[in-house]
Amino acid sequence: KQWYQRRVAITAGQVNMGDLELQLLQANPILEAFGNAKTVKNDNSSRFGKFIRINFDQSGYISGANIETYLLEKSRATRQALSERSFHIFYQFLYGATKDMKERFLLEDINNYPFISNGYESIAGQDDSQDFLDTL
Repeated sequence: KQWYQRRVAITAGQVNMGDLELQLLQANPILEAFGNAKTVKNDNSSRFGKFIRINFDQSGYISGANIETYLLEKSRATRQALSERSFHIFYQFLYGATKDMKERFLLEDINNYPFISNGYESIAGQDDSQDFLDTL
């Protein structure tokens, strides 16, 4: 019951999050970039599974966490159906990298990569360049 009351208080802005709680929330864009993709039915479909074990102390604060992640759909890295995308990170990297990064990592136009060359499928309300910065 204490845990639930603390979650509600944090959500309502009545209690400040601890450093560990903030770190866990900040890990989400990274997990989504490397594990989610656009499918025909869902713009942000999870292609991985994760099991998160969160440990709490007596007062309800997070004292530690373990995250086990596993890839459910490895084929998405090499091919997609029409109107689908591979993992978000590929598009974020290609569209969000600075000129210096593109030169450093020898990045080319998106159409030069056969494993994501069904064409660039944009996602309404999503900015791959900004999402790349958030992931960094």
